Amino acid sequence: MAVPLLRLCSFSLSPTPYTTPSIFHSFNPTTTFLRFKLHSTLFHSTIPMSQDKGSTKSSSMTPYEEALEALSSLITRRTRVGDVNLEERFNVLFEYVKMLDLEEAISNMKIIHVAGTKGKGSTCTFTESILRNCGFRTGLFTSPHLIDIRERFRLDGLEISEEKFLAYFWWCYDRLKEKTDDKVPMPPFFHFLALLAFKIFSAEQVDVSIMEVGLGGKYDATNVVQAPVVCGITSLGYDHMEILGNTLGEIAGEKAGIFKHRIPAFTVPQPDEAMHVLKEKASRLNVPLQVVNPVDARLLDGSTLGLEGEHQYTNAALAVALCSMWLKMSGHLQDTNLEQTQHTLPEPFIKGLATASLQGRAQIVPDQHVNNEASNELVFFLDGAHSPESMEACARWFTLAIKGQDQTSFHQKMDNSKFSTEMVKMNIGERDHKKSTQILLFNCMSVRDPQLLLPQLMKTCADHGVYFRKALFVPALSMYHKVGSHALTPTDTNINLSWQLTLQRVWESLMQGNKGKSTDAASEELKDDMGMSANNFEHSAVFPSLPVAIKWLRDRVQQNQSTRFQVLVTGSIHLVGDVLKLIKK
Repeated sequence: MAVPLLRLCSFSLSPTPYTTPSIFHSFNPTTTFLRFKLHSTLFHSTIPMSQDKGSTKSSSMTPYEEALEALSSLITRRTRVGDVNLEERFNVLFEYVKMLDLEEAISNMKIIHVAGTKGKGSTCTFTESILRNCGFRTGLFTSPHLIDIRERFRLDGLEISEEKFLAYFWWCYDRLKEKTDDKVPMPPFFHFLALLAFKIFSAEQVDVSIMEVGLGGKYDATNVVQAPVVCGITSLGYDHMEILGNTLGEIAGEKAGIFKHRIPAFTVPQPDEAMHVLKEKASRLNVPLQVVNPVDARLLDGSTLGLEGEHQYTNAALAVALCSMWLKMSGHLQDTNLEQTQHTLPEPFIKGLATASLQGRAQIVPDQHVNNEASNELVFFLDGAHSPESMEACARWFTLAIKGQDQTSFHQKMDNSKFSTEMVKMNIGERDHKKSTQILLFNCMSVRDPQLLLPQLMKTCADHGVYFRKALFVPALSMYHKVGSHALTPTDTNINLSWQLTLQRVWESLMQGNKGKSTDAASEELKDDMGMSANNFEHSAVFPSLPVAIKWLRDRVQQNQSTRFQVLVTGSIHLVGDVLKLIKK
């Protein structure tokens, strides 16, 4: 039975005031490690001074680069399936928790735990923003990061500072290095990050920790939490099938692995097969599982969601339910208040939903390299969709965004940077005189099926009258065994492009099937020098690297100054992050 949102939201707020630990009243980079050493009671043990890290580092590296180098050493080159026993690897996590003396800290944390296929990051972001606007000190752990690893650890809505990250990182890394051996080796990359998040949030004394599951649920590193305050399951779909199963029922079973005995849980409307499994798992554990329907826009009292897309009303509803239950279960909300009704959500909830921000999801960013003259325009529309369902949602958002019937609203939704504002002021009078051309910039992991992703994208866009002039396929830029700015590969014309050529063949086949359909985009005149392309067809091109593709786009803008280029970047959150690194330099 769906839960009326109004019954979950009416209350008065009186959170316990947070007092910043004295250790961080003045956080000076030059005294970071000394301060942590002197305040050892906060960490249960002394944090080593920076020179005592124990491993040989290059003197040319900055302290932050040294930490990223050490973190990169934890990235296994094994595939995520095959010789990896997920259950055994999960069970070892509890050994790491003991090594870091985190058992009591984790048990005392007031955690909101969120799993799902689509919308985990958005739901967690809404949840954090609501509770922060309610006056609580928040910790948010999400994945993946787009530009900097510190994005995964947010305190009061801001990514953790470099100084704090270094101190907590080396405290955990050195202690694990000291205590692990051949029998219990160092934890793999994501497991370490989850442990680090628990350390950070417990030491920072946050009021609430919002933990996003990385993959699945049952054997995810965040699932060492034995007693969360409330759990949430976002929309389920087909993703990571090589690990989670080939049916929605199997996938739902893995996601429901975060359910704990008698701990309340919420989910959103699901396909019947998935919902049946969720209810069955909940019943076995006496979990009071409730279903919430999308937020009615009227409850926002004229405000709009900070994250764009129709699907975000579903994510927002789940966040509202999670926050309301957390407030109730943690003693900040009286039972009687839940029965009250009102015509809008509480003001802190509205502000939290309206100001939530998440990179790489329905994000619009003008290219800072090109957009320095009123006559030129190149805008990137970025969304990390990588499942058929999220691809459809991405396409719907893109088609509405580029139509921009309300130009003022469109501009206000663009990336909130000083440059964007200046660009808007220069171009606001120019827009109506330009033709628009839509370009697709795409890559996805080889474990995903382009026969499911690309047709969904093309069909949804076509249903809304939007057609791509060209689809550009590029290889991955980031090296997945490295983190940090040094994780970008140099331009390499000898790189294996077989997967990108496969993607291109799928696209060209789809275009042939749609031949004869009238498209304004196809009839546009466009100076189209494809000299840098590795493989060029009428409707698509493969480039040897992302920087080369970006250069081609910038050149096209210069050569076609009467045309506005609108580039949809999707298929991979990693691709979105790499594009942001290049265009925001």
